[in-house]
Amino acid sequence: MGLPSTDWLVRPVAPIDEAAASTVLATRFGVRGTVRDLGSQQDRNYRVRGETGEYVLKVANPATRTAELRAQCDAVEHLARALPGLRLPRAVPGADGDVVQPFRVDGAELSCRLLEFVPGEPIMDSRHLAPAVVARLGELAGQIAAALAGFTAPDPGRFRPWDLRNALDVVEALAPHWPDRTRADQVLNAARTAYALVEPHAKDLPVQFVHGDLTDNNVVCEPTGNGRRMPVGVIDFGDLGTGWTAAELAVTCTSVLHHHGAGPASVLPAARAFDAVRPLSDAESAVLWPLVVLRAAVMVVSGQYDVLQDPGNGYASAALDREWAMFESAVSVPAEVMTAQLREALGRPLPQVAVAPAHRMLADLPEDIPVLDLSPQSDDLHTGRWLDADAEAALALGRPAARTRHGEFRMTRTTIDTTDAPATCALAVDVHLADALEVHAPWAGTLTRHADGTLDLRGEGPVLWLSGIAGPAASGQIAAGQRLGTVAERDGRHTLGIQLSTLADRRPPRFAPPALAAGWLAVSPDPTALITGRDAGEPPVDQDLLDRRDRAFAGVQEHYYDEPPRIERGWRHHLVDTQGRGYLDMLNNVTILGHGHPGLSDAVHRQWRRLNTNSRFHYGSVVELSERLTALLPAELDTVFLVNSGSEAVDLALRLAWAATGRQDTVAVEEAYHGWTYASDAVSTSIADNPNALSSRPSWVHTVAAPNSYRGRHRGTEARRYGPEAAARITELAAQGHRPAAFICEPFYGNAGGLPLPDGYLRQVYDATRAAGGLCIADEVQVGYGRLGTHFWGFEQQGVVPDIVTVAKAMGNGHPLGAVITRREIADAYRTQGYFFSSAGGSPVSSVVGLTVLDALRDERLQDNALETGGYLKRRLEELAARHPLIGAVHGSGLYLGVEFVRDRETLEPATEETAAICDRLRELGVIVQSTSDRQCVLKIKPPLCLTRQSADVFAAALDDVLTHGW
Repeated sequence: MGLPSTDWLVRPVAPIDEAAASTVLATRFGVRGTVRDLGSQQDRNYRVRGETGEYVLKVANPATRTAELRAQCDAVEHLARALPGLRLPRAVPGADGDVVQPFRVDGAELSCRLLEFVPGEPIMDSRHLAPAVVARLGELAGQIAAALAGFTAPDPGRFRPWDLRNALDVVEALAPHWPDRTRADQVLNAARTAYALVEPHAKDLPVQFVHGDLTDNNVVCEPTGNGRRMPVGVIDFGDLGTGWTAAELAVTCTSVLHHHGAGPASVLPAARAFDAVRPLSDAESAVLWPLVVLRAAVMVVSGQYDVLQDPGNGYASAALDREWAMFESAVSVPAEVMTAQLREALGRPLPQVAVAPAHRMLADLPEDIPVLDLSPQSDDLHTGRWLDADAEAALALGRPAARTRHGEFRMTRTTIDTTDAPATCALAVDVHLADALEVHAPWAGTLTRHADGTLDLRGEGPVLWLSGIAGPAASGQIAAGQRLGTVAERDGRHTLGIQLSTLADRRPPRFAPPALAAGWLAVSPDPTALITGRDAGEPPVDQDLLDRRDRAFAGVQEHYYDEPPRIERGWRHHLVDTQGRGYLDMLNNVTILGHGHPGLSDAVHRQWRRLNTNSRFHYGSVVELSERLTALLPAELDTVFLVNSGSEAVDLALRLAWAATGRQDTVAVEEAYHGWTYASDAVSTSIADNPNALSSRPSWVHTVAAPNSYRGRHRGTEARRYGPEAAARITELAAQGHRPAAFICEPFYGNAGGLPLPDGYLRQVYDATRAAGGLCIADEVQVGYGRLGTHFWGFEQQGVVPDIVTVAKAMGNGHPLGAVITRREIADAYRTQGYFFSSAGGSPVSSVVGLTVLDALRDERLQDNALETGGYLKRRLEELAARHPLIGAVHGSGLYLGVEFVRDRETLEPATEETAAICDRLRELGVIVQSTSDRQCVLKIKPPLCLTRQSADVFAAALDDVLTHGW
């Protein structure tokens, strides 16, 4: 097999040993130092550590002319003036003042340059690139394109293989010499198709000098606080030359595609950022994705050629797999789809395709047939019905006819316990019929019957794809209105699938993933008019809901994530957004039973129809709930107050203590959160919730050190000292005339990330508090109700009995419900303050909610599940800690866990910014989790107690993926 003889094919420079390179360095530039070969595809690059600085010695390929090398240096200087903050490889003049120096080695005449070393880290691997990093790559490409628009230099006058104007010539020359004929033909066909899409716009594409290789490998980065590497400089101007400006962005976008988790939609942040700096014309946006395909094709065939030419070139060989990954990703979606998706991302209008049938397909079907609501907001898909394989058919059952919506994100396509986003956007319409109806051609055209029974009809407009037709229609010419057959019967129902596509060369998918929905919908017109005779007229999607929230809802009521998904559905320990993406909910300790609990829903519905009022009326449920709560607690805790929230519960508990003791001084633990009312906020000491928490406390609040055995002042076995020190502080306060009315803390250190208190801590502190005449309050709002697995109440782990217990959150499974349970004499003492009343606390509906939650906890053995599944999950997380140094510790018990991230396991420097970025990346993978602790470096893992082992595995695998491949 011979290689192409085309004169533009570049052969790599023969190896030059480091000793020879050192000689050139000293004689031509007067620089001495150590030299290390960096490798390259066609040139030779050497890292130089000299006495006066660090450099890169670049030995040019003989195919590159001296004028081109000087132009590269001039371009760098031009950019240095235009973009002074950008790090660039500026040339160092040689001994004679010229930046290009000739030299001779082994009889060959070569040229070299000495460039300043650009500090920073390259992106040389295929780790995940966050959208912010991709956007920065696009911004850099835009800045350089805009700056080089005013740069001029002599035209080198030679064929440049990396100029995408020449891409098809390169692929056609090299592909035939690739031994893998299957892949070679695939690349060749893709390149020809892509170039055919570019050619009509070529005359309208601006041409200028471009960098030509602004890729992930040719930027240098600085790590940011969150651990992401952000591009700050550009290197390797070896492909500088004239070319289409849009090619600069195409090259950058292509380089994103091989990174972990990347797909075609991953480039959209780069396109938006480029367009913001250097706006793309309509012609440029039309050719951008075909240019990406061409760039990937050139890289693949050139890489294979380089390896054939130089089998020992490890640099070229190592790139083959990622080059093929880029190509596969580039051709995984039709260019027409990506062009539309890019236009949508850039805010450009999308083309509209009019559908005008000459004949109704189902002439016997009424125009106004019911529409099935299969969206995440459907009232018919409750209690997990959307997970049933026959959910759609079941909703249509009993109706003579029903249709689905085009462009709807169907929850019936939602998947759970996976990190892959499902294809949920309907590109077709289904008609469900009780009886078979005749189907007629809506227009004339050529009919093709495929082996799987589907039909396609091609006329002057989009291609019509049909499924579910039984009948005599054979392939061939069809007249408008001609009978095609009848809707086939399957499992007692008749379903006709109807889809339109402007793509003539392929059968379109019936569903698209949300990330590409706009693109696929642009080539998949709505076929509803073929059924009803008129456009569907579906209501517009509410795109500005977040803006409306910001305008109408107080800003201090923050939302999770900068770009939050719109969550409108929950089921068990999963959430679903309006695009049908399922999320594993590892955060919602409020919904202890899980979302959408059918027993709870039914109980509330029954009670609301019967009665809802306030607890001053006499009814049974408030009594039953109070009795059930006291039965779960030690006998002396025999009296219940019912309120609406944890904040109210803590506020009332403090007021009870003040009334019972006649004092107000209260002792709280540092780094704690108890609520937002005046009293509960006063004892909340977490600076994560209030940066001024410690300095702004009322004078009656006194604090003791956070008993953090991992990073507090006493660690490990020394944590036993927290108890005696806190007790001594309470005794000291009493001696100073500040006898505490109460000591309050979580009996399991939840706000810090799920740490158990040191053994004996509460016994020691409770004894000191009671000795001073105070009461002990156990705040069980977060940690109680079986979440810890080993015990129903957190205080049970410490072997103590508090005087007052507060509970909320889990108590109502999301319904506003809280309680304070105490001794009768303490409750009675409140009368000195007046009377107590809560309008909705203990209402019939709230009481039924509380009873139903307790029933479900018992009947579904959720505390046992917290113990078993929580223990399993903790072991999985500890396995990750053994492999990932960012994990400093895994805290917690049952399904109250915390993964603490640290930058250094010795200093325990908190990885605060990394934690936030990890949460964002986990959300992209379909996992909802957030940070906690004063340092915000702990993943708080508090899922509904119905979490399964399978879901625990999904979470552990997702976290492993993020820690392995980046965020």
